[in-house]
Amino acid sequence: MDVIGGFWTSVLAFLLVLTVLVFVHELGHYLVARRNGVRIETFSIGFGPELFGFTDRVGTRWKFSALPLGGYVKMFGDADPASTPGSHLTSMTAEERAVSFHHKRVGQRAAIVAAGPIANFVFSIVVLALLFMTAGQSFTPPDVGGVQPGSAAERAGIQPGDLILSVDGAAIERFEEIRQIVSIRPGEPLAVELKRDGRVMTVTATPESQSVTDRLGNSHQIGLLGISRGSVGMKRHDPLTAVWQAGREVAGMVTGTFTALGQMVQGSRGTEELGGPLRIAQMSGEVAQSGWYPLVWFMTFLSVNLGMINLFPVPMLDGGHLLFYGIEKLLGRPLGARAQEYGFRIGLALVLTLMVFATWNDLVQLRVVDFFRGLVS
Repeated sequence: MDVIGGFWTSVLAFLLVLTVLVFVHELGHYLVARRNGVRIETFSIGFGPELFGFTDRVGTRWKFSALPLGGYVKMFGDADPASTPGSHLTSMTAEERAVSFHHKRVGQRAAIVAAGPIANFVFSIVVLALLFMTAGQSFTPPDVGGVQPGSAAERAGIQPGDLILSVDGAAIERFEEIRQIVSIRPGEPLAVELKRDGRVMTVTATPESQSVTDRLGNSHQIGLLGISRGSVGMKRHDPLTAVWQAGREVAGMVTGTFTALGQMVQGSRGTEELGGPLRIAQMSGEVAQSGWYPLVWFMTFLSVNLGMINLFPVPMLDGGHLLFYGIEKLLGRPLGARAQEYGFRIGLALVLTLMVFATWNDLVQLRVVDFFRGLVS
């Protein structure tokens, strides 16, 4: 019974989180498109057959579709949800061209496309700022409460009572920020600027690499300095400080994600940490059971990642469209239809390959592969 309950908690939490993030992303496209006079034909949460919806007074169909793994805004002139130019563009009347996405200036089209990812970043900052103003932000002064014997910190000369000012050039305001930087840099020498007895000094510490298993059963390599913090508390901020801290958190998420991706490319971090929809659903359920604060935080983290992924210069994604618009601006004309078609085909292949790879990782991490191997062995 607990397994069934946990399953449905994961499903419902996943659908809630994904629906909110997709709506925010597509709303960014929608609002800027309307601002630039583009007619919106469809605003869909999900793909495939429509489950339910309504048509507003300007003719836009708002709907929920059967496959809730994304969404789209179909604008006038699009041949499909991927904003592929329709074959009827050349035969449009002057009135139709005035509301057609593909007849807008390149700057307008770029703004409409970029608005989706930007909306995800803005959403994360706004939600975190509201969280910090109401519930508060986990805040611990970055002073060293203790140093573990034989640890990387002890070898670097860090002592209890030291105040950490920066790590690897990044200014530190909270102890939690030390962990965020160090955990993704196992085995890398880091410059640690600290203050001791009124004197500022810099030491070099190399975090020890340690394999840890989270509560979801996933194994990760993280870096550890071997220092402990003092008292932990929640600190509420005024609106301006809350927005500033929220921006710093989002910037930290972006930096951490790019660092992890770079480590995967270099081979120092395993690609098994890439997760797909199954693992996101599992994590959504686990986080939801921990309370509303972790769930909201998890949602903002996913929103940042959704915005980042969509900005990758891969055709089929927003970043791919922006790449095409950049080339159009340089050439003074759009790429040919054949070049765009090949680009979208390559982009589709890359996206599908990544989805299959991430889903395979999910199945391995969730022990589904081992289960079926056991059946046939």
